[in-house]
Amino acid sequence: MIGKLNHWKAAGLAAAMLFAVPAMAAECIAPADPGGGWDFTCREVGRILAEEGLVEGNVQVTNMPGGVGAVAYANVAGKRADDAALLVATSTVGITQIAQGKYPAGSDQMRWIAMLGADVGVIAVAKDSPYQSLDDLLSALKEDPASVVTSGSSGAGGWDHIRLLMLAEAAGIEDLSQIRWVQFDGGSPAVTQMMGGQVGLVSTDLGEIKGFVESGDIRILAVLSDEPVSAFPDLPTAKSQGYDITGYNWRGFYTGGEVSDEDYAAWVEKLKTLYDSEAWQETAKSSGLEPIWRGGEEFSAYVAEQEKQMAEISREIGIIQ
Repeated sequence: MIGKLNHWKAAGLAAAMLFAVPAMAAECIAPADPGGGWDFTCREVGRILAEEGLVEGNVQVTNMPGGVGAVAYANVAGKRADDAALLVATSTVGITQIAQGKYPAGSDQMRWIAMLGADVGVIAVAKDSPYQSLDDLLSALKEDPASVVTSGSSGAGGWDHIRLLMLAEAAGIEDLSQIRWVQFDGGSPAVTQMMGGQVGLVSTDLGEIKGFVESGDIRILAVLSDEPVSAFPDLPTAKSQGYDITGYNWRGFYTGGEVSDEDYAAWVEKLKTLYDSEAWQETAKSSGLEPIWRGGEEFSAYVAEQEKQMAEISREIGIIQ
């Protein structure tokens, strides 16, 4: 028996040396029905975790829809806060819900592991628009916030709306509630209406309107990313124009708030290994995501700051009290 124990100890040590972090069984909760973005995140990341030998066996994917992620959030907080084998898929949409008080607790109830990629937000105008630059647009809005009809694929207080308002706030526009907003069922219908003159700009994800960019029918005034995007490296970022704003619709994961530092660090390392793999880079790009890494404490701080910004803007425009 002792010989067998020694054998397994040796095998475990060898595995640890081979994979900096030992593999373990894992489950990923997708807080939505099959087929959506959170389901995709769980299934694709789970597949690569298994293929790269970063977990033991296959990752079990559990769909837990309800409340745009609130049901899963409550379940983890109440029943699985210390479950080291658990990942939960989330995105900017989830943080928006948290900021607006639609989840049972704030972001500090969970441990935020990493973001692996994102749809990148853009501010677009028609090719014949009088606004030639982001400065032109924001100056017009600052002079008269109601002078430009703005639009996107989320309702008032949704992410397309909020990232535009973050830019407006950075430009010194004080009464954000005066900016007119129209919702359409997707970025493409919004662009079509913009090209017809019904609205003056569109705030949406670049992936949704990529075809219009390629055809030259619209002008991108700003990409809301840290760096130029790989597919369109010549498009200007808001940061390069003096506005320190990003607008990622990121895809990432959290785990329970009582998971140990050691287990949390192990997940961060596993996901960084996955992010660096050729399999994830190809999967992300083929799915229209820009591979972007933020992990561990950096990601936790980013989430906390996003929650704070979104809550402040939601309060300013009357979405929350």
